[in-house]
Amino acid sequence: MRRRALPALAAGLLAVPSFAQSSYPNRPIRMVVPLPPGGATDIWARLVAEPMGSFLGQPVVIENRAGAGGMIGTEAVKNAAPDGYTILFHIASFVHTPVVLKRWPYQPLDDFAFIGKFGTTPLPWCVRADLPVTSMAEFIAYAKGRNLSYGTYSPGSSGHAFGQLISDLNGLDMQAVHYRGEAPMLQDVLGGRIPCAFHSMTGSGEAIRAGRIRPLATLGTQGIPSLPRLPRLPTFVSLGFPAEDFAQSGFIGVFAPVRTPQPEQQRLVDAFRHAMTRPEVLQRMTETDTIPLYLPPAEFRADVAAYLKFWSALVERMNLSVEG
Repeated sequence: MRRRALPALAAGLLAVPSFAQSSYPNRPIRMVVPLPPGGATDIWARLVAEPMGSFLGQPVVIENRAGAGGMIGTEAVKNAAPDGYTILFHIASFVHTPVVLKRWPYQPLDDFAFIGKFGTTPLPWCVRADLPVTSMAEFIAYAKGRNLSYGTYSPGSSGHAFGQLISDLNGLDMQAVHYRGEAPMLQDVLGGRIPCAFHSMTGSGEAIRAGRIRPLATLGTQGIPSLPRLPRLPTFVSLGFPAEDFAQSGFIGVFAPVRTPQPEQQRLVDAFRHAMTRPEVLQRMTETDTIPLYLPPAEFRADVAAYLKFWSALVERMNLSVEG
């Protein structure tokens, strides 16, 4: 009797871990993009969603929730059930918008788990092709004495602040016109309603390479390798603009609600890391002048904290704010 009971008991004990193992994920995962479809952020999110889904064995479904410079979608993720089924794909507007609007529906460093950094991208300052300028010096001379407007892909974005900084440093009188993403802003630039704006190569590169809009200089330090102009498109820093401001290039990455359990967080971290090793992802990033700069969670959080410190100081120095 004992000899029969012992194997049965052992089998029962061995079966316990299988019941304790997490089945996560057992349904699709929602990746919120807090900006409209068709822009750079949406394109990047879709680039990593498929390989993440393949790794996890469940689809990662994009949900665009635009509004308030990205704050509506971001707050929705903060308030979502922390079960690993809702994540956020966002750009540096994650910290830009609440600082500029002086509204804090979420705390960037406290309300989110950091899954990983995707990279960054140069942001060129572009003008409509019909403007009679081919350099920043010519643009500044042209803009003096004119009440020019410039587009921004959201209030409080880098395109907003750096457009205003160009105006302030050169004694111009440019006024920001805010959009709910890069795609609608690009359409108004191409349609002749807005003369200039900061664009991303991912969202607007096709129009730039086709000559429909003309880049004059770019943020960051690495230039834009795909543009065949000789000499290559200058950086603002190379033109004498202050490096402490214009060398910045922001961040792109993935987040989850902060109370997401550690096992689920780790699965998301592993899935995102896997996506960032896929040759097709890296190739597509290169094709769109997006610079892969993967960072794991702790390093990504430190990167965002440093950028938040820079951005807060810049906004305070410029006395930059937006109502509404």
